[in-house]
Amino acid sequence: MQKWRNTVARNILLVEDNPQDEMLILRALKKSNVANKVDVARDGQQALDYLFCEGEFAGRAGGEMPTVVLLDIGLPRLSGLEVLARLRADARTRLLPVAILTSSDDDRDRLKSYESGANSFVRKPLDFTEFAETVARLGVYWLATNEPPGKAT
Repeated sequence: MQKWRNTVARNILLVEDNPQDEMLILRALKKSNVANKVDVARDGQQALDYLFCEGEFAGRAGGEMPTVVLLDIGLPRLSGLEVLARLRADARTRLLPVAILTSSDDDRDRLKSYESGANSFVRKPLDFTEFAETVARLGVYWLATNEPPGKAT
């Protein structure tokens, strides 16, 4: 039986095109002290370029994967669901935890997210305090509680 261990710093890739939501998410994560680093992609193509070290991220040092991707659905260039489909189709990112963090309240988006391989689906609360608490709980769960697959040893 293989033993899995996460040996990398626990970082987040936030894929969010709304500057106000980005600011709130970053503030909530910083306040909860759960992330060593949060990188931000502002559209679906930029997220894929980051994860696969292509385009503007071709020289990204080490190409280490984040511990979790917080992925919005309604993104420019490529939707979050298109990003998720590409991540699940590639062996390098097939097991990468992806939490959908969206303002969508469409049940079809939730179902399609899970069918496409999302690990979690979280609606962004409209209330600022609840929004911050939700993001903090997400950070604590994915970075401090959850055991990611990491690499085989």
